[in-house]
Amino acid sequence: MFTGIVEVMGRIQAVEDRATTRRFRLEAPEVAPELELGDSVSVDGACLTVTEHDPSGFSVDVVGTTLERTIAGGYEVGGVVNLERALAFGDRLDGHLVQGHVDGVGHLEAIREDGEFWRLRVRLPGVVLRTTVLHGSITLNGVSLTVSDLLEEKGDSGVEIGIIPHTWEHTNLRLLKPGNPVNVEADLIGKYVGRLMAPHLE
Repeated sequence: MFTGIVEVMGRIQAVEDRATTRRFRLEAPEVAPELELGDSVSVDGACLTVTEHDPSGFSVDVVGTTLERTIAGGYEVGGVVNLERALAFGDRLDGHLVQGHVDGVGHLEAIREDGEFWRLRVRLPGVVLRTTVLHGSITLNGVSLTVSDLLEEKGDSGVEIGIIPHTWEHTNLRLLKPGNPVNVEADLIGKYVGRLMAPHLE
């Protein structure tokens, strides 16, 4: 379980294709010394397991389904990723409950600066849009964010998100360009409520 509060940005040092997995080596000296084998780390919002580590970085193995369902399939050497270590019991929950189970890939449609912050318009996969509410939580590339506008009500298929300067400077959202894909995880509570209510809405 995670909070969606990015600890640090890491950099992809190596990509190795294996028989049934792809191994990524991530440079992250700020958090690597505290990692252990088997630890869970959110990499752009996807919960992955540490398979190797040293003081300067760590490696994760990604299976085919994750490569297909997330943006990890497009990772290349030099790419920048958002990292967060798993939440420990007793830690403060500053963002919202994030499982690290990516529900789908969205796409950035537009980005514009608005005074001291930035507005991102993101097209969402239907499975996420159905459980997204105005002023509710959503996770983009592992970042806990608040929905400031629900564009579905305006005939679109996405949301608008406001990004404050701190989040802009400390995550890879500032590197996105229109058309770029993003990992999306819907709000955990919304997913459960949607599942429970579905039989009564048919």
